[in-house]
Amino acid sequence: MGYKELRFDKNSVFLVTGGAGFIGSNLCEAVLEMGYTVRCLDNLSTGKYENIAPFEENERFTFIRGDIRDLETCMEACRGVDYVMNEAAWGSVPRSIEMPLLYEEINIRGTLNMMEAARQNGVKKFVYASSSSVYGDHPVLPKKEGAEGKLLSPYALTKRVDEEYGRLYKVLYGLDTYGLRYFNVFGRRQDPEGAYAAVIPKFIRQLLKGERPTINGDGKQSRDFTYVENVVEANLKACLAPSEAAGEAFNIGAGGREYLIDVYHALCKALEKDVEPVFGPSRAGDIRDSNADISKARRLLGYDPEYDFARGIALAIDWYKANL
Repeated sequence: MGYKELRFDKNSVFLVTGGAGFIGSNLCEAVLEMGYTVRCLDNLSTGKYENIAPFEENERFTFIRGDIRDLETCMEACRGVDYVMNEAAWGSVPRSIEMPLLYEEINIRGTLNMMEAARQNGVKKFVYASSSSVYGDHPVLPKKEGAEGKLLSPYALTKRVDEEYGRLYKVLYGLDTYGLRYFNVFGRRQDPEGAYAAVIPKFIRQLLKGERPTINGDGKQSRDFTYVENVVEANLKACLAPSEAAGEAFNIGAGGREYLIDVYHALCKALEKDVEPVFGPSRAGDIRDSNADISKARRLLGYDPEYDFARGIALAIDWYKANL
């Protein structure tokens, strides 16, 4: 079952932090389409107002411009909220290596502020974004919860700390927290611009503009590329998950594995481009291979991803063609 058939109390209020971002705006849209009330908290440091502008006409949507690093803002945003989906964070492994202090402030203290605000306001479920980067240098595939290696970046460390706080907030305070370890999410509204842009939108933009994309490394690294609709499903199913599953982290991927060079050639073919890539140096802190074992999320959250890579990439390409 996808998420559109899920049912909450008709007066349910959802708070999406980072709601003007890529994943957050998709969550806001999904909840509004299901007929529930949404608050979006975002400081627009990486999110874009244009992602949520169409929702402003909906009387069930409220945009709060604010920062999760401010506890008062978090407290105010959580008042009267049933479900928090905490997407507010700074992503990018390379950028975290350059700015570790900022990542500590936003990804750890900011998330802790949100958990505390959720606890004090009696929020039913606190669902938060973690990352496959927590697996670090552990070599075994597929990646399975409980088998993590040494962390390779400040970004990965912040997400691991968030998971530990999530566990403690369940054990000590009874807050139902659910950490979602995202595996290379892609899809509509993912930003193709900038030095830290994710690889799929970046390649699409460059190919559409007639530029030669750069692949970091030899292109043989592999990823479990996961279409954003699967992530929306996981968040909403976590909001309905049993308390017994709280305090845990779950792999959220498609359960497949694509090599970067194959993804590149698939994009070239779909866009009818014949462009050889440039190969650049490997990026510090990057995991070589990732592939999610999603059996725990299937069992405890009812997660059942509808979109495989081929279906998701076709939809993403259509969106970028229409919006770039």
